[in-house]
Parts: sequence; structure tokens; C-alpha cells
Amino acid sequence: MATASISGTYPYTRDQRFFVRMAVGMSAFIVFAFGQWALRGFVDAKSVPIWVHLHAVAMLSWLGLLIAQTILVGAGNIPLHRKLGWLGLALVLTIAGLGMFTGRLAIEMHRVPPFFTNAHFLALTHVEALVFPALVGAGIALRRRTQWHRRLMLGATVVVMEPAFGRLVPAPLLGPVLTPIVTLALQLGVVAIIARHDLRQTGAIHPATRLTALVLVLVTTGINALEVFPPFVSLAQGIAAGG
Repeated sequence: MATASISGTYPYTRDQRFFVRMAVGMSAFIVFAFGQWALRGFVDAKSVPIWVHLHAVAMLSWLGLLIAQTILVGAGNIPLHRKLGWLGLALVLTIAGLGMFTGRLAIEMHRVPPFFTNAHFLALTHVEALVFPALVGAGIALRRRTQWHRRLMLGATVVVMEPAFGRLVPAPLLGPVLTPIVTLALQLGVVAIIARHDLRQTGAIHPATRLTALVLVLVTTGINALEVFPPFVSLAQGIAAGG
């Protein structure tokens, strides 16, 4: 504690194991959430369009890469970590594109969950798909500032944990108003784990951790605002009508 500055600058090796555990834990949770959803019979894998499977494969690839990258850093293999980082950027852009495409096609094919309006689902799939690569891009831009870099990468992953939490909360019971609030609270709970770690390391919450929390709040607020914004509602209705 005495050797760490209030800005969170300290040797990354000191707590790299925490970030490995976070990457593994978050990834395992996401896989579990989607897995139990399928095992409970809420999705028929054979009837799911191919692009949904492609999006799932891309997301699994991101989770695998996230774990591999944190392990590589812990092992001191920085050159390979950097090479894979650029591959990760291409993967993230692919995920974003597939996410928006999948969201739009779900509306066209009337596959939107009944507890969501078309406008909400369109906003949900597009806002998160844009914020995810934005945070990853910021993390890459700040790759020489390790404490920022690794927190922004985790923060980007927390953004895309929303669908996983959505498959665990009782959305039909909570309704369209409470579901986003409860999901946001769960996402902020993950950020709180990082914040607690920051406090233990430096006595202050790292700015990147604060930024992640702010982004999550803005994402939920933006989605809820777009859902009732007349031009956006008309756009979603037009997509549902086939054009």
C-alpha cells in the first residue's frame, strides 16, 4: 500500500493473479448462463439461424482470448500478448458487427423476447455492440498504461455480460422497467469486485474502474431513452414490418 500511488500505479505483477481469476470467473459465468438457458429448453439450437451460432462462436473466442491474454501477461510473454491483441481487435469488431446484424434480423423475423419491445431490443443490441469495441479500443490505445489497459478490457467484457445476466433474472416477472435496472445492478456488482480490489491495492478506486461503472449506467440510460424516442421507435417498427 505504501508503495502504490493514489492513481493506481504499481508493478502489474503484484496482482496479476486477480485479473486472471476475474477473466476466468467472468467467462465461466457467461458460459454457465447461456448453457443453463439451453438446458432448460428455452432455445432450440436446430432452429436458431446460423448467424446466431456465429455470434456465439465469436463471443466464446473473445472469452478464450481474454483468459489467454491475462495468463500470457502473468507468464511474462508480452510479445505474444501484443500480437494476439491486434487479433483481438479484429475479433471484437466482428462481434460488434454480428451483434447488430443478429439484433436487426431478430426483429425482422419476429424472434424478439416477448418481454422486450422491438425498439428496446434494437437499442440493446446496437448500443452494447458499439460500446464494447469502444472500450476495447480505449484499452488498446492505453496498452502502455497497464492499470488502465487491463481494467478497460474487463470493463468491456462486463458490458457484454448483460445478455448472460438477462438469462438468469426472471424478466417476465420483473417486467420491462425493472429488468434493465436489476441487470445493471448485477453488472455494477462485478465492477464493485474490481473496485474493492483497487481499494486494497492503493486505497482508492482506479479511474478506469469508475469509468466502467459510468459507462454501464450511461448504456442502460441510453437504451431506455432510445426505446421511447419516436424516430427510433419508428425505425424499429419499420424493421419489424420488413423494411
